[in-house]
Amino acid sequence: MNFKPNAWVLPQPVLIIATYNEDGTPNAMNAAWGGQWDHHELFISLGSHQTTDNLKRNGEFTVAFATSDTLPASDFVGIVSAKKDPQKIEKTGWTSHKAETVDAPVFECFPMTMECRIKELIHESESGFYMVAEILNIICEDKYLNAEGRPDIEKMHLITFDPISNGYIELGKRVGNAFRDGLALK
Repeated sequence: MNFKPNAWVLPQPVLIIATYNEDGTPNAMNAAWGGQWDHHELFISLGSHQTTDNLKRNGEFTVAFATSDTLPASDFVGIVSAKKDPQKIEKTGWTSHKAETVDAPVFECFPMTMECRIKELIHESESGFYMVAEILNIICEDKYLNAEGRPDIEKMHLITFDPISNGYIELGKRVGNAFRDGLALK
């Protein structure tokens, strides 16, 4: 079976982008079209939102990775605009504090958060833009670290967006070792 072209690159992360509104209140949105751009950079495709207005004004933000525990509220911040519902963050029950490195909120319910600053906006238009951002700091809660003191993805229960059936899927267990398992074929 063949299908027309679609945004079906898998897996797609569920990224929670956090900024401050002009009045200083925390805001967040859900974005799935993003990923690693370079060793210390990421990219995200964004439509026109309160978050994009905040990004244009400030240029600093945090990115957290949604989990099965945060799923209902993570989906909610992708459905509801702060332009229409200024109380949307209160409805999630999320609490936050100011990031150490950037002028943006860190929501405390997520296991790992990246503090970022916009490096470049590409194809900026009324409908949004593509953003390349520098990762300045990564925060990971201690309970999500492995024995070596590095983030343990299996402990986080991260979710991905399934664009084919509009669902969310929890990432599973480790099945191999990158840069090592393929050496068996040399």
